[in-house]
Amino acid sequence: MTTPDVRTYGNWRKPTSPGIRGLGLAGTLVMFVGLLLVMLMMFVSLFAALGLGVLVALSLVPLLMRDKHGRNGVQWFTARVAWSRGKTKGQHLYRSGPLGRVAAGTCKLPGLAAASRLYEAEDAYGRPFAVLTVPATNHHTVVLTCNADGASLVDSNQVDTWVAYWGQWLAQLGHEPSLVSASVTVEAAPDTGERLRQEVFANISPDAPKLARHVLNEVVHGYPQGSAQLSTRIALTYSGVARATGARRTAEEMAIELGTRLPGLSAGLQMTGAGPASPMTALELTEAVRVAYDPSVAGFIEQARSEGGTELTWDDAGPMASQETWDHYRHDGAYSITWAMSEAPRGEVFSSVLHRMVQPHPDIIRKRVTLLYRPHDPATSARLVERDRKDAMFRAKQAKVSNARDTVAVRAAEQTAQEEATGAGLVRFALLVTATVASADELKLAASAVDNLSAGSRILLRRAYGAQSAAFTAALPLGIVLPHHLKVPQVVREAM
Repeated sequence: MTTPDVRTYGNWRKPTSPGIRGLGLAGTLVMFVGLLLVMLMMFVSLFAALGLGVLVALSLVPLLMRDKHGRNGVQWFTARVAWSRGKTKGQHLYRSGPLGRVAAGTCKLPGLAAASRLYEAEDAYGRPFAVLTVPATNHHTVVLTCNADGASLVDSNQVDTWVAYWGQWLAQLGHEPSLVSASVTVEAAPDTGERLRQEVFANISPDAPKLARHVLNEVVHGYPQGSAQLSTRIALTYSGVARATGARRTAEEMAIELGTRLPGLSAGLQMTGAGPASPMTALELTEAVRVAYDPSVAGFIEQARSEGGTELTWDDAGPMASQETWDHYRHDGAYSITWAMSEAPRGEVFSSVLHRMVQPHPDIIRKRVTLLYRPHDPATSARLVERDRKDAMFRAKQAKVSNARDTVAVRAAEQTAQEEATGAGLVRFALLVTATVASADELKLAASAVDNLSAGSRILLRRAYGAQSAAFTAALPLGIVLPHHLKVPQVVREAM
């Protein structure tokens, strides 16, 4: 018998901006413009030129100061200023319900999803599915729920096959018309035991022996203790702007178009290990979001499902009250912290790199791990990989003595360009982790648990300081694309 080779994965690269000595494109332009002004000022006054040169040098210092997450001083300062301004205006507080400030006494979602609207339509197979519309960005999102197959007692060849098909499915998203982003949310939560209770009590025979009834009662009360419930949801976000004509399409038009694509997209997930995929209805999505903001209602919602349904509407999916602080987020009776990945694992990893990260943890009552994908179309992919290869070579040639990181970066950029030229897709990805606990005293314990999990996965996480509410919403399967909600254009952010 031969031992199969263990397959590893990697070769991802963080987008960088070309510049001199880590300044980036924006810092390099500021330096050259400043030097030009200093040279012109020397013809007027030497002391004025010296003072201008000092100002230019001081303006470049924040761009050179970077922490371990790659953020410079300008980004840190602007985040602090934006948080202070928002807190002064009271934007960190949210009150809804009959005594709140929301119109009609409803409990709409706070923050980025406040203006979202939920519709329901039918796909080509006649299955109802929810369409979530965000008017500010004209984005329309559909959510698929999956029963993912576990990797326990599964051959490594089968796992490699799942990963290969998942990569192929992501590559096909680059050819999907008007697709903006995709996200995969894996949520781990304690099992309430309500489904088991309803299943057992509904099938107990009235003539059953007393011993059998006693055993079943012990099973119902004891089995849910310590057990967890894992749910996997995939959100696909489309732009309402037609690619050919640029016309703005309505939610009804997008629902008809997405209804024809859902069967093919859900069928393609079966070979990826995601199991049977089906679109979520409007009620299912509403209930999932309601539980995320108030985990204490999970048992009541499952009980209401067994008794005919909750009849929740999208206007009732949000919290009654929420308060955002610099480092955590309080919503109803729960507290949450959200982290964002600042650096992917270096080198090569195995397919089980996120296994511990997505598993339930005893110190966290609800944990969500969300992978965000933004696929590029083939034309954009070809342009980006060539630019990335040139930028890597430019950085490597700046140093008199080449270092190992620059050499590896050049080799990885060249391999990416070759793979793209042979038909591989190019996808930007990010990761968000949300840990929810029942009290403020448990926040430190949850933060320590997430730090240990990220270290085991070789992922560098950064707490979303000053943006806990927005990061919490982006980690939900709602299709919120954060770069489209920022005031600073993406081109400027990448140049820094």
